[in-house]
Amino acid sequence: MLIGELARRSGVSVRMLRHYDSLGLVSPSGRTAAGYREYASADLRRLVHVESLRSLGMPLAAVKRALDDDGFSPAGLLDELRESTRRRIAADTELLDRLDELRSAEPTGWQDAVRIVMLLTAVRSGSGARRQQAVLAHGDGVAAVPGAALAEALLAEEDANVAGALRWALAKSPAGAIDVLETGSVASDPAVRRRAVSALAELGGPDAIAVLQGVLDDGDADVRERAAVAVGAAGGAVAAPALVRMVIDGRRDVEASETLAGLVRAGTVTADEVVAALTSAAEAGGEAGGPGPVDELVRVAQAMAELGGRASRRALERLTHHPDRFVSQTAEVNLRRAPDDGAS
Repeated sequence: MLIGELARRSGVSVRMLRHYDSLGLVSPSGRTAAGYREYASADLRRLVHVESLRSLGMPLAAVKRALDDDGFSPAGLLDELRESTRRRIAADTELLDRLDELRSAEPTGWQDAVRIVMLLTAVRSGSGARRQQAVLAHGDGVAAVPGAALAEALLAEEDANVAGALRWALAKSPAGAIDVLETGSVASDPAVRRRAVSALAELGGPDAIAVLQGVLDDGDADVRERAAVAVGAAGGAVAAPALVRMVIDGRRDVEASETLAGLVRAGTVTADEVVAALTSAAEAGGEAGGPGPVDELVRVAQAMAELGGRASRRALERLTHHPDRFVSQTAEVNLRRAPDDGAS
């Protein structure tokens, strides 16, 4: 059969058949008297094999080697093809994600679209200083960037300054960010969880607080403590046990004490409840249920002064009789400054 008929039977263009011939990949078995290419059935079968291997993504040189080398083993080449396919799929997925981000931003024109793409690209590349500058330099323009995209960038950002800039940007464009940050709040990497919780705490609002309530028992102290302060500041009584533990452990204890006092003032918890929890936790740290270590008791005394009320004053009065002079003096000072609002 001549080249035109082979092209019709195989669906391969005449131009490509000539290219295959020049490579020695599929050459005609003979020539007509007039010098035209003449293909046999065996040539058609080889062409089918060529096209089958090409459909797997194999380059033409590899196809020729596979067909001509009887000792050729396909395993290694197939592994390479699988890996290159994975890379291509990952690249296509990333492109699709960026297109989705751009579409969700609803750009009003191509200049707007280009500006958003440039910002997202800058946020994800270059040095930390350049990424931070890219966010801050766009000012109010970041409001056009989807919050979900900013949240994704934040969760992956290890530079503290850039992360701070991204949290600032999220405050301007929070739409869609909560779901991404919620996923980050349960990530296996504690650093990612910390970034997620910090962003959620700054965003605030019922949805963010609901996510933070779910990580109050996180295995990472920074995560649960940041969550506790944010939930407590929002009036969540569920954060009280974690805040009490922060006072006892001396981790952000001043902030924890102030947050507990805020819960009491808001009526979310009573002073009696907080005083009892602090006293119980401090006693649990001592020997045989006795008074806890000096540093714990000092922090408890300071927290009592923040709480105010009769229950706090009674507890402070007891501590003024503590055998350790530092504890007793601290209790005396805090007793004088503790407000007595008449609450029990």
